This record gives sequence, C-alpha cells and structure tokens, in this order.
Amino acid sequence: MPIRFGARTNLGLVVLLAVAFATGWIAFSFATTPARWSLILHATSGVAILLLLPWKSMIARRGMRRARPGRWASIALGVLVLVSLAAGLAHSIGLAFIGPFTAMELHVGAALVAVPLAAWHVAARRIRLRPTDVSRRSFLRGATVLGAAALGYGATDLAVRAASLPGGRRRFTGSYESASFQPSLMPVSSWMFDPIPEIDPASWTLRAGGRNWTYDELARFDDRLVGTLDCTGGFYSTQEWSGVRLDRLVQSGGASSIRVISHTGYDRRFPIEDAPNLLLATRFGGQPLDAGHGFPARVVAPDRRGFWWVKWVVAIEPDDLPYWWQVPFPTQ
Repeated sequence: MPIRFGARTNLGLVVLLAVAFATGWIAFSFATTPARWSLILHATSGVAILLLLPWKSMIARRGMRRARPGRWASIALGVLVLVSLAAGLAHSIGLAFIGPFTAMELHVGAALVAVPLAAWHVAARRIRLRPTDVSRRSFLRGATVLGAAALGYGATDLAVRAASLPGGRRRFTGSYESASFQPSLMPVSSWMFDPIPEIDPASWTLRAGGRNWTYDELARFDDRLVGTLDCTGGFYSTQEWSGVRLDRLVQSGGASSIRVISHTGYDRRFPIEDAPNLLLATRFGGQPLDAGHGFPARVVAPDRRGFWWVKWVVAIEPDDLPYWWQVPFPTQ
C-alpha cells in the first residue's frame, strides 16, 4: 500500500471520528430540529468510517508487524470504535439491549472511553500532511466516500422502514416510544451518577420566591401540560404532567436565569423568559410522582432532553448568571 494513501486514510478517519463525536453530542443537546440534522450527519459519518475500514485494516496489519510502544492502546481504540459502531447500528434497527446494557449505553460508553485513546493515537502517530493531501483529487476522493456513505445511510434507513423493523418508528432524535400516557409503565432513568433518593414529603420543602413551600401547598396547584421526556438513554415518553408553572413561584426581578436545584445537588439553569413554559410537576397521568420519576417534584421542560428535567427539586431561585454559563453535560 502506498504510504501517502495510508496517511490520507488515517486523516480521513480522524476527521470522521471527530465529526461523529461532535454531532452525537449535538443530538444529545437538543430535542428539536437540530437533533434531526445532527443525527443524519452522525449516521453518515459512521457509515463513512465503515467504508474506510478495509483500507484501515491493511494499514493496521502493516503496523502490527512492527513492535511499537503503546500498540495495546491502538488495538483498544480500534475495538472501542468497532463496538460503538456496532451498538449504534443495533440501536438504529431496534435492538434495544445487548446483554445487560442498552445498545445506546454501549454506543455512547464505548465512544467516551475511546476519546483519550484517540487523542493519544493522534499525538503518537502523527500524520504529516503534504500539499497533495489537500489537493483537488483528494477532495474528490473524500466527496466520493461521503456521497457513498450518505447513500448507504439512506438505503439502510429505507430498508429498516420497508422491513417494518422497530428502528423505522424512531423519533427524529433517534429515541423509541415507551409507555406514553401510561405513567406506571414509564421507564426510570437518571442522568449519569445521580442516585434515586427516598424523600419524606412531610419534612420536604421547596425554597422558591423567598419562602418555603410544603408538598401539600404545591399539590393544590393544577397547571397541566402534555410534554415528551426524550431521554438520552434512547427512549421517549409522552405524559400529562400536573403541577405549578415556574413563573408562579419565582419573580424575575431582573435576573438572567432560573436555577433549579435537586436534592442530590444536581442543578440546571434555564432562561428567565422560559419560566411560563416550565412546570414543576407533582403528578403525571393524574397520579403522584414516584421516587424514580422525581417525587416529590420535578421540572417538566418541553423541547429539552431528559437531563434538563431536574428531579427531586428542593430549590428554584433567580440567578444573575446567563443560563448558558454552565457545564453542557453535568456529571451529576
């Protein structure tokens, strides 16, 4: 294999892996239109990686014949990328679980573990670019691969729908419907390492609007909305939520955002102007929330992914910081 062709293949894979990672996280960030387009780019880049694997396998076999330090890390990176690709494909066609894990958990988990290995690989196996690597011919080759990947993605999506596989019924975010308007069957999920606490409603209070609210006081409110919780774990569920709008609890007073704090320490900031559209729910489907779904109270944030729906809320307070001044994806 010509050395420069191997370098161009490696460069293409680095770019595609970066695009796949970035578009995957963009899709996690939104429950609206941006998620649709980012997932199309995400899937297309994944197919393009698969198309380049035959050439990459030849490069890898050539490299395996030489004893190089850190070879185990390169092997681990390759395995993790393959696991992430396979799990992503499984999720897209409707295979929800792979052993004890969901396909989405394996897809995302393998990608996250691969990130430091990919950074090391790029630094240790540097690609020396030459003018010919960004020539018109190279551009056309790359465009051909991307065009073939887009066609491959489109054909796969059509085949999944034609075969009536579960993947054909996914939401535009890639999530599958689960137990809509059936609160007792709705899956329980928590963001990252956020544990499920047991809270006594008799001693629980909500700090908001300069006072402490008891559970019984909040339960008297009956503001309602139908909202879809779209979980990054790969499911969505639409329920009727009941409670109190946040603008009834907190006055802006010139604040830039509203900070919602959980019993576990988890928190999210929302734009102050979103307060009328946010609900602090105490019930769903006409019945009280259970512990797994945020009892005594949780935020319902339409058009936002599930990790914005803060559970076990203990405080809602105006904040001078803008809502975007926070970690995009908190660890707890």
